[in-house]
Amino acid sequence: MMQRKWKITLIVCAGVFMASLDLFIVNIAFPSIAKHFNHASLGSLSWIVSGYAIVFAALLVPAGRWADAFGRKRAFLLGLGIFVLASVGCAFAPSVGFLIAARLVQAGGGALMLPTSLGLILPEFAASERHVAIGVWAATGGIAAATGPPLGGLLVQADWRLVFLVNVPVGLAALVMGARVLNERREAHALRPDLVSALGFTIAIGALVLAIVNGQSWGWTSLPVLLLLATPAVLLPAIWRRSEHHDSPLIDPAMLRVRSFSLAVSASVLFFAGFAAMLLSGVLFLTGVWHESVLIAGLMLFPGPFMATLFSIPSARLGARVGYRIPGVIGALMFASAAVFWITQTGDTPAYLTQYLPGTLISGAGVGLVIPTLTGAGASSLPPERFATGAAVLTMGRQVGSALGIAILVAVLGTAATTAADFHSAWKICLVGGLSAGVALASLGPAVRRRAPAEPAPEVAVASGVAAGPGLTPGSGLAPASGVAPGPGLGPASGLAPASGLAPASGVTPASGVAPASGVAPGPGPAMIEASA
Repeated sequence: MMQRKWKITLIVCAGVFMASLDLFIVNIAFPSIAKHFNHASLGSLSWIVSGYAIVFAALLVPAGRWADAFGRKRAFLLGLGIFVLASVGCAFAPSVGFLIAARLVQAGGGALMLPTSLGLILPEFAASERHVAIGVWAATGGIAAATGPPLGGLLVQADWRLVFLVNVPVGLAALVMGARVLNERREAHALRPDLVSALGFTIAIGALVLAIVNGQSWGWTSLPVLLLLATPAVLLPAIWRRSEHHDSPLIDPAMLRVRSFSLAVSASVLFFAGFAAMLLSGVLFLTGVWHESVLIAGLMLFPGPFMATLFSIPSARLGARVGYRIPGVIGALMFASAAVFWITQTGDTPAYLTQYLPGTLISGAGVGLVIPTLTGAGASSLPPERFATGAAVLTMGRQVGSALGIAILVAVLGTAATTAADFHSAWKICLVGGLSAGVALASLGPAVRRRAPAEPAPEVAVASGVAAGPGLTPGSGLAPASGVAPGPGLGPASGLAPASGLAPASGVTPASGVAPASGVAPGPGPAMIEASA
């Protein structure tokens, strides 16, 4: 009979797998969804991905803190239930607008579910076994990323609605089992989230994305576009000022004043703008220019996430050993060089092995090098008690970058992209994103790296306020890892390591060994917050 701890791991990983798989399947389904809704415009369809990313980014920290106060089991099951119901809504959406609305609700479910996942698993394992649980959790995200394109292609080949309906039986089974098996975990003195700032952040980024998507058709100097551009210019500074005085801020301004951390966040926004544009443009190019079936396109895209998974663990170890600047810059340059390859080599006549596959392999390796670097460099800039909050901000940066990258891609491609030349312009987004992220990572300096802990850490603390993922467990031999959050991100490595060593933590919750979302790590001894992409 399966042990209780593995039942809990199976239940939680089922939710993580669904949320991680969702992005890649939805990308591959774009052409079929557009055809079903009478060839809906790319601009309107882009909100299926962008809207999800914006809402997830805005709710990540508030949802984690709500889970701390009201219970992680309750938050996980509620998020899972919302995700499943929204998946049904997506599958039977009568219009593009309804589908987008259902995706926004789905993002809310993901924001409740992902941050609590690892916080429910680790307390069930002894300290000596936690690296195994961490590895299983991290591998779930990597498997979802690698299987997403071919599985999505297979499902879409039958009916695009299966992309969303596949979540229902898995989610319902996890809900029933979770209600019976999961243990409740909560913090006695957790702070209430700043929902006002979360709403303002959603409106600000949404207005910016809407302005970018419609700027060309409405006119960049038209009143609606100018008002949309003015919205983030007003709201974001207001959120900053509010965060400086709020007990539980959406974004902690003090963290962004740390130069290396702010550079890591900036690099995340820039890189994921190019990364998200690459994911969607690949599907559109293969199906729209080379006229491959969705299934074949999914198989053609598979080598990218496979390479990212393959390179992520060596990247994490290299970053911890020599500093995060080197693997980060190399990965960013590889990603940019893949864009150059596609721009210079692809034509209207299909030639996958010579014109597309090499770029896919190079870009995948680059992604595998960069993603662990971004999390590792950001987290290593902060003291241990700020890891959780810092990882949440890094994740927000990735989601915002993804939304902006999709918006810019839509603006560049316009309404009719039918030739390779059209996509050559689009791949310049990947080129600029990779190069600019590389510049930001190069500015980190050689000192941003993992420092050896003063003593072995017997406990691994998990913050529920972030989409948590593994870091180094001293002596375990396990490389730092992260899963794939429901938003662009590949590979199972985060490369998280503390810069200041592992300090004894306050706010101890001896029974659970799980830290609150605010970044206060519990545990009777040295503790380390595990954070993901």
